[in-house]
Amino acid sequence: MKFKSYFAVAALAAVAFGAQAQDYRYIAPDSLKQRLQAGDKPLLIDIQVEKEFSQHHLPGALPTYAYPAKSEAEREKLKPAVSRILASKEDVVIVCPGGGSGAKNTVDYLKSQGVPEKRLLILEKGQKGWPYADLVQKGP
Repeated sequence: MKFKSYFAVAALAAVAFGAQAQDYRYIAPDSLKQRLQAGDKPLLIDIQVEKEFSQHHLPGALPTYAYPAKSEAEREKLKPAVSRILASKEDVVIVCPGGGSGAKNTVDYLKSQGVPEKRLLILEKGQKGWPYADLVQKGP
């Protein structure tokens, strides 16, 4: 009987956790590189802080300096990107320093602004995990 009770509690916890868990779509650096080299140009939304962006970013990335996109002031920096995203049909790749919580916060915000979830991708491991030095720009 105790086993059934523990099992039931564990099952409920798993369901509750699953209901809260958020699915995010990721793109591997090699896949993004292939898309860029093939002429497929997704919108690259870079949320790195200004200093990091000036040190390294992907060509064509739109700087927002919104990292970690938690506060209202940080999300406010994403508003120009929202207009551009909604005016296009391309996929959107979020580039953050490490591909973690800042990127997830950005995806959540963009979804709340009407950007379809199916268009939103996060660069795996972010800018720090980008292994292709020949496809990195420096400066503003």
